[in-house]
Amino acid sequence: MHALIVVAHPNPKSLSHSVAAHVAEGVSLSDPGNSFEIADLAAEAFDPRFTPADIAVHLREAPPSADVAAEQARIDRADALVLVYPVYWWSMPGLLKGWIDRVFANGWAYDEGPDAKLVKKLRHLRVHLVAIGGANVRTYARHGYFGAMKTQIDHGIFDYCGARVVTSELLLESETPNLNAHLDAARAIGRNLFTASKRCETADAA
Repeated sequence: MHALIVVAHPNPKSLSHSVAAHVAEGVSLSDPGNSFEIADLAAEAFDPRFTPADIAVHLREAPPSADVAAEQARIDRADALVLVYPVYWWSMPGLLKGWIDRVFANGWAYDEGPDAKLVKKLRHLRVHLVAIGGANVRTYARHGYFGAMKTQIDHGIFDYCGARVVTSELLLESETPNLNAHLDAARAIGRNLFTASKRCETADAA
């Protein structure tokens, strides 16, 4: 089984990168036959800008550009997609949102046209979300931030394409000195990545 782990943070020494690395470690520990690829969007200089060329793709007037097609191929090769990102203004960073805007395009992630019913094309994809926030759980609960993020990201993005969100974790208080609990949690997510995905497939088939 193969996991694509996408991390969106400009600092390679950030907690986000450490969490991504520990998820990868957990994938390797779960079974020697499992593999992973880490996509570092900042280091790879992915362009998140949605341009007229992307609008043409959305309207089915042009094929995806080479960079978008390469990202789509990465996802096609994966049995699980893991997104690791810091919470910016109660959502994901612009770099990751732009990656989704451009890569999860009409014709690949879904089919939609003026006279056509929506077809969700990513029903096979299992998604694991690992968000990292600086506030504490009381702040998120008091303002309903976690529920709002789940509605926007889990449902608004992935359910629209048919992808199943298996894991939706929020690692909080990321500015505390002892972060071992977060790294242990990340390793556990990696260990259970494909087990959790298989449980969802069994539930879907029941």
